[in-house]
Amino acid sequence: MDYDRYLAIVAREAGTDREGAERATRVVVVTLAHRAHEGPLADVTKHVPEQMRAWFSPKHPRETFDATEFVRRVAEREAVDVAEAARHARAVFYGLSRAVPADVLDELVAELPRDYDPLLGPARRPPPPWPLEEFLGRVADRADVDLKTAKRISKTVLELLGERLAGGEVRDLRHELPPELGEPLQRGDEASGGLATKMSLEDFLQRIADRENVTLDVARVHARAVLSTVRDAVRPKEFHDIASELPRVYIEELCYP
Repeated sequence: MDYDRYLAIVAREAGTDREGAERATRVVVVTLAHRAHEGPLADVTKHVPEQMRAWFSPKHPRETFDATEFVRRVAEREAVDVAEAARHARAVFYGLSRAVPADVLDELVAELPRDYDPLLGPARRPPPPWPLEEFLGRVADRADVDLKTAKRISKTVLELLGERLAGGEVRDLRHELPPELGEPLQRGDEASGGLATKMSLEDFLQRIADRENVTLDVARVHARAVLSTVRDAVRPKEFHDIASELPRVYIEELCYP
């Protein structure tokens, strides 16, 4: 990526002009260079525009400080308040995520503790989904069934969940779960035309019971086993987004049995 394009990205994300984007990039990168090890910094340096490379060379020994201190230092060096400094840091990390290969940037951001996540955005890639066997194993334990049955009930419950959620949430959830479970979610989303289909908890459970040819009590056990496993398998933010689309009774009855 050339320097002008990089600065245009940072300027857009930070809500500033080219000069402001350049200043923010220099300050954020220099502050980062004081926090990270030289090896990952050197690897990232190979992929950024030439005009930025000197900023990745730390002039002082490596320090350890948290995200609050990181933002404070950026604010002090830029002579802005902490809210603007945080916005600039997010914009710079976003620009780096566009300019640097993910596997190279991963090595650098992996050194930063989780309190940096609000600043890192797409620079911190989400962890890979659970293996299918792990997901199904938890469902099987919770529903007291074998793995074959766990797979069948997972597909049934997730297909109905795909109908119940809006299309955007379905797409996000598919990235969080084992790829093999994305198909039933997609089928449900297509059945609802990408729109959230309203259904009460009783209706949701009755549809499970009808499709599985089981009683309502068994359907409730199956729904709890699958949805509580979804809760464990996805990132907290993603689960919060899902929960915000469901009636509270779903969460209380099915996700935290």
